Amino acid sequence: MNLVIIAVVLLLIIGLVAGILLSFASKIFEVKEDQLFIDLRAQLPGANCGGCGFAGCDDYAHALAAGGKSGDTPCNKCAVGGPAVAEKLAQILGTSAGAEEKMVSFVACNGTNENAQKLYEYKGIDSCKAAKTLFGGTKACKYGCIGLGDCVDACQFDAIHIIDGVAVVGRDYCTACQACIKVCPQNLISLKPYNEIVTVKCSNKDLGRAAMAVCKTSCIACHMCERTCQHDAVHVIDNVAIIDPAKCVGCGDCAAKCPKHAILDLKAKEHAEAKGATA
Repeated sequence: MNLVIIAVVLLLIIGLVAGILLSFASKIFEVKEDQLFIDLRAQLPGANCGGCGFAGCDDYAHALAAGGKSGDTPCNKCAVGGPAVAEKLAQILGTSAGAEEKMVSFVACNGTNENAQKLYEYKGIDSCKAAKTLFGGTKACKYGCIGLGDCVDACQFDAIHIIDGVAVVGRDYCTACQACIKVCPQNLISLKPYNEIVTVKCSNKDLGRAAMAVCKTSCIACHMCERTCQHDAVHVIDNVAIIDPAKCVGCGDCAAKCPKHAILDLKAKEHAEAKGATA
């Protein structure tokens, strides 16, 4: 019995000594966190979406602490926090927040259930990537939105939804984190400036008759947009219209003249919706 008590006492003593040694070691080898980093990190939302171009909020805060005052790392990279967070970060660093144009995701497809021809009723794994890998997609247009919602699952901000068989971005909710861009197997989603109001809602590179056979609103490479534009902002490349945002003035003439309604004029669309709501 005495041996048991002695063993227990020895274990307690060893544990106590080890605890004291570890306590001293933690103080000696302590890595002190930069207070500037702590202050900056406290202002970031913690979404860790990667929209700022860094691995997450911690990484962005470290970059700001290291190069924010010199201007090497801008304060306005957090799309989730927006201008309010940028201003707080700038105040901590003693710099100007600056202004960065708001970017949003854009889906270059208008292949809704009504517009696009379906190949079959898909009953497989509820994933665009799976459908594309197994069957090449669900619609006759091999370039179009498959519509099974990989982008919806990837978005942390409820900014993109499948509506009538095609992905649609809620521009006011999008934080430009690019999660939807990374998962789209069709490469249909890209970032565009929020104020870019005239855009091509099609990615079909087939020639006219072939394009029309798979989607009612497919670009048919008729060049009507080129002939209409007075600013040399629209050109048909690889059988699909491309708008140069540097030259586009947002007049909407190309959208109005497009015979297949493959070009979207957001201003005209919003005006028509507002008019319909008040009618």
